[in-house]
Amino acid sequence: MLKGCPFGTHRVLEPKGTMPQAAIKIDNTMEIKNNELLIDVMTLNIDSASFTQIKDVCNKDSQKMEDMINEIVEERGKMQNPVTGSGGMLIGTIKEIGEDFPDKTLKVGDKIATLVSLSLTPLKIEKIKNINLSNDQVDIDGQAVLFETGLYAVLPSDIPEKLALAALDVAGAPAQVERLVKEGDTVCIIGGGGKSGVLCAYQAMKNAGDSGKVIVIEYSKENAQKIIDLGLAHHVIIADATKPLDVYSKVEAITGTDVCDVVINNVNVANTEMSSILITKDDGIVYFFSMATSFTKAALGAEGVGKDVQMIVGNGYAKGHADLTLGIIRESQTIRELFEKLYV
Repeated sequence: MLKGCPFGTHRVLEPKGTMPQAAIKIDNTMEIKNNELLIDVMTLNIDSASFTQIKDVCNKDSQKMEDMINEIVEERGKMQNPVTGSGGMLIGTIKEIGEDFPDKTLKVGDKIATLVSLSLTPLKIEKIKNINLSNDQVDIDGQAVLFETGLYAVLPSDIPEKLALAALDVAGAPAQVERLVKEGDTVCIIGGGGKSGVLCAYQAMKNAGDSGKVIVIEYSKENAQKIIDLGLAHHVIIADATKPLDVYSKVEAITGTDVCDVVINNVNVANTEMSSILITKDDGIVYFFSMATSFTKAALGAEGVGKDVQMIVGNGYAKGHADLTLGIIRESQTIRELFEKLYV
């Protein structure tokens, strides 16, 4: 067994010289190098933007979705939606550990969730067993490879596996909220009704404190009511985030012209960049967690309206993000119960 590149570049087939995430095709041979892990995969959690795009193109037809997912993996060697460029993550059981894999505490048979994107993870699907249209999860028989530098978490015993998978898939979002939001801040969560939005709203309420203000914008009346029932915002606005002037006027009615210190964008549809930017005050922060974001539209759009805001790319990794996110599930019984209904 030979040692591979720690970053997985030895598996890039085309174009040569790129990293696995940027590659069009990678080698998904399930014979591992001595610094890789081999995983028997149970479930894929396809990221929301990607799953929504596949579901819409296939008109919610499960067989068409299955064919499309299989086609992507066969062509690319990984689950990377060619439209959104994004992937998701997985849970599975460790089948084989390369002798030079750095973590010596892992054992064959451990159940783990990968914390790196499926868009860079070598994957082979033998059979798709179930596609859950309501929660973005796909049960499969298959295998995957994790590189030496790949992040993962051993699944906790006190939280159901699929619930943990769903939460860990978006763990970077609430972790960034914990970093960005200060006591007394006015915060807006765009797309607050999904799993990342719920976790972000919880953390924003915690950080902003009694002197702060948390606003959630939701397109769906049902999701808006969910946020109200969970007590995860001071104000809930029903609005279409692809219509920036409408969003701006509704937020300004609550905040005045100062608008927001921090805006978190969690939506899974395109063209919401300007709503996020308009409701952020000069010198404020916009965190684009959404993989549907066009960073060209965001950068040039902010320039076009004369907004001097700090825009942060939604890096799915932040130190301690898994522990923080699982901690929210343990702290909040209402969020845990909500996630159990959706994912267990």
